[in-house]
Amino acid sequence: MHVVVDGMNVIGARPDGWWRDRAAARRSLVGRLGALAEGPDSVTAVFDGRAAPGEVEAARTAGITVSFAPGGPNAADRAIVELVARSAASSAGVRDITVVTSDANLAQQVRGLGAHVEGAGAFRARLDSLMP
Repeated sequence: MHVVVDGMNVIGARPDGWWRDRAAARRSLVGRLGALAEGPDSVTAVFDGRAAPGEVEAARTAGITVSFAPGGPNAADRAIVELVARSAASSAGVRDITVVTSDANLAQQVRGLGAHVEGAGAFRARLDSLMP
């Protein structure tokens, strides 16, 4: 299973002050996603904007692929749709892709391509249950 995470959507699922330091919120999420990458799932997190120094390397160390999508509002959503569409066009297909988002438009688009969708709140609760 390949899990594609709409990063800021998952971060924003809990109003815990993440907006005061977006880079720290991204690093925290990536650290939590590392627990999933230790299992049979591969994980890609997609964020709007640009990476802070060291973020991509830290994610790689945690076993996570991160992608940053500069380009304004919904840039990450467009990047996720493109990623799923590329998978649909390949021989692997998308039946083993789950996109994590609570964005209704994004969910509709990736479902139309054959991907599964998991809500950001439920996913975040599942991540929390994996962490001690």
